Parts: sequence; C-alpha cells; structure tokens
Amino acid sequence: MLFFSSSEIYGDPNADHVPTKESFNGNVSSLGARACYDESKRLGETLIRIYHTHFGVPGMIVRPFNVYGPGMQKLDYRVLPNFAAKILSGEPVSVYGTGTQTRTFCYVTDAITGFLQVLLGGQPGEPYNIGNPLPEISMLDLVKTISSTMPELQVKHRVIEHPDTYPADEPQRRCPDITKARLQVNYEAQVKLEDGLKRFFSWAKAHY
Repeated sequence: MLFFSSSEIYGDPNADHVPTKESFNGNVSSLGARACYDESKRLGETLIRIYHTHFGVPGMIVRPFNVYGPGMQKLDYRVLPNFAAKILSGEPVSVYGTGTQTRTFCYVTDAITGFLQVLLGGQPGEPYNIGNPLPEISMLDLVKTISSTMPELQVKHRVIEHPDTYPADEPQRRCPDITKARLQVNYEAQVKLEDGLKRFFSWAKAHY
C-alpha cells in the first residue's frame, strides 16, 4: 500500500529546517486556514504507521513536493498551470504577496519513478520526501526562468495581494531533503527545471 501524504505537513519551517528532512515534525496549526488538508495528511500517516506496527500492513508513505507536468488542469489552482494559462492567453501572471516565497518543482516522470521506488523498496511505515531539491526558487524568479527558458513567450507579471479565496498561512519556503530516499531506495530527480518547463508548456499549448 502506498499512501500519498504531502509536503504541506511540514507547515512553514524555519531556516534551520530547510531543506526539510522527514524527521522534522512540522510547524503547523490544527486550527489554521490550511488545517483541513495538513491535519488529514498527518492523520493518514499516523494510521499507516499504526496498521503497520500492529497488523503488519506493508504501508509506504511518500511526501511529494510540488509535482508538475502534462495532465494538470489549468483551473486546479496550482502555480505552474495557473502561470501557463495566463501566459498562453496573453494575460499577465499574478504573483501573490511579495513574490519572495520559494518552492521546488519536481517533474512528473521523476515523481512517479520515486513513488514506485518507495513502493517497491522502502521501509513500511516510514515517510519519504519525493521531489527535486534544486533549485529552490522564488515565485518572481520562476517567472523570470519561464521567460528566459522560452523567450518566444510574452511573459508579463504583476505582484498583488493574496485574494480572499486564497488560504492564509502560506508557507514561505518549501524544499525537500531527499537524502533518505537517495540512500534507501536510490531515488534521484533527473529532469532539470528548464527542461521540465519546456515539456510542460509544450503540452499546455496544445491543451489549454
């Protein structure tokens, strides 16, 4: 059994815990605006561990970090399909807050490979970060990277306040430490951000 948890369970880690290891217990609020998601994932991990410990269920846990690629719907409210939809329609990209919040991005083929490696070779009841630790990039720099990687696109942007529909308590940094997955299941992301962006935008041009 493979349980899909989330990097969101780490909440908003301070600088001492970025890149973030699986051993970090998280900086989250059970009453925060994102709690229904964060806490459900944390409880799911707890259940996997309990059922492994007490009933021998071979449950594996993965914590994906910002997986992207073909198949993402433009209205699913994730940053890259949101950016792609705006750029391809000639509209300016909206960067929320200061634009200095950071993320890392893992191309879908790397993520699926990692999920399968954990399922086949991981330790039951143990969590594994699956993502690409490089680069940890701000949202403003992500816009610049899209523009420099695909100069044929007309990339415009504006920095705005978070809309009322956007959940509060946005994490300021998100970057995985994948040492555990590297050592235990031989996981390593292969697709560089620039290559992944080209693949994703090529698909998006045909489908958005």
